[in-house]
Amino acid sequence: QVQLVESGGGLVQPGGSLRLSCAASGISVGIYTMGWYRQAPGKERELVARIATGGRGNYADSVRGRFTISSDNAKKTVYLQMSSLKPEDTAVYYCNARTTIGNNYWGQGTQVTVSS
Repeated sequence: QVQLVESGGGLVQPGGSLRLSCAASGISVGIYTMGWYRQAPGKERELVARIATGGRGNYADSVRGRFTISSDNAKKTVYLQMSSLKPEDTAVYYCNARTTIGNNYWGQGTQVTVSS
């Protein structure tokens, strides 16, 4: 059974930082990309950042320069370091993994709230 388990969400003040983690298990084929998406109330889910195995991250314009994505391929884990957080970053953040054979998996989501 495939699982993506996220952790690290929470409440933070504007300008603060959070680090999200996502560990994948049960995936028996190669992972092509892992990444983070987010969905704010009343809005569609959007890509935040994505990283290919052995590659560099790519970012949404709204987070470039503030967020950093990284991965540990051996542990099938992806991280999202979020800095200079803004209220508009408030959303449920979802981990995503895409395999080399086209499977697409999602985590259950973790809430990030940026508020004073």
